[in-house]
Amino acid sequence: MSDGNDLGHRVGAFVEEVTRAMGFDFDVAVEEQPDHLRIILAGEGSEEFLHRKGEALDALQHVINAVFRREVDRGKRLVVDSHDFRKGKDRELRQITKFLMEKVRSTGLPQEIGPLNSYARRLVHLEVSAQDDMESESHGDGAMKLVVVRRKAPPATH
Repeated sequence: MSDGNDLGHRVGAFVEEVTRAMGFDFDVAVEEQPDHLRIILAGEGSEEFLHRKGEALDALQHVINAVFRREVDRGKRLVVDSHDFRKGKDRELRQITKFLMEKVRSTGLPQEIGPLNSYARRLVHLEVSAQDDMESESHGDGAMKLVVVRRKAPPATH
């Protein structure tokens, strides 16, 4: 694995090159976070990446993760954001997940969320895994899947 600063520099340069080829001239900043590298797009036209629920951000993030997959430490992701769109969506998804876990606790019934892409599913699974009494599982085929949140079965006693 390469060191984070070198990787961050190369990812930033790659994103600048790709977005320039698309006709944009963005300022690209890379921030090291505990579980991800955050790639921030700023400049004229960066709001274009937010249309249609941030589909262009998702697509660019998918490409970047595919290109640098072998260089990123296990458990880390490359996250593309602009105008704090992703940060806000991530916070919203965590809040929805907390709400669903409370609903599972109050009703005893599993709850579904989705369909979600792999990035969003990972956020849900991480939020659920922080709770001792909850578990989550992805269901479906293809890139977009449902996540089921449910109460963990009590440990078997013999």
